[in-house]
Amino acid sequence: MPVRQDPSKYIGILSDTHGQLRPAVMRAFRGVAMILHAGDVGDPAVLQELDQLAPVHAVRGNMDQGVLFERLPSTRLLDHSGISIYLLHDLDKLDINPVASGVQMVAHGHTHQASVEQRQGVWYINPGVAGPTRGRGRPSVVLVEIGNELIVPKVVTISSLV
Repeated sequence: MPVRQDPSKYIGILSDTHGQLRPAVMRAFRGVAMILHAGDVGDPAVLQELDQLAPVHAVRGNMDQGVLFERLPSTRLLDHSGISIYLLHDLDKLDINPVASGVQMVAHGHTHQASVEQRQGVWYINPGVAGPTRGRGRPSVVLVEIGNELIVPKVVTISSLV
């Protein structure tokens, strides 16, 4: 995958690595400004490796238990290029009203099924599963281009990242 011309415009989103960081994910995220991990990290080494590419913001997933994950919050509110982003693992546990809060993007995981949809002006982005699929879904991540208050998310299947 080529290096992006303006990396400040791109965010990489992944979830459910479950301790496995595929080399194709690293290739997909080369040149992004920021990486969001929506939980079920599985091994802190995953976050350390991703941090070599860009700053990483992660939340704790339901499988992230114990001392190694105590420092990860369950949710994060972030800003990138004027876009407000809410990050959590399980969308069923969304504890804010994104529209009322001025959030333009909610990034989440948990289901192992990639989805990108816009409701009431808010993008809901689930990158699917980046680690072991356990028979649920194909490995995928999401690349989001952000510019001039425009959000353009794209699901990228790992198998397409040869």
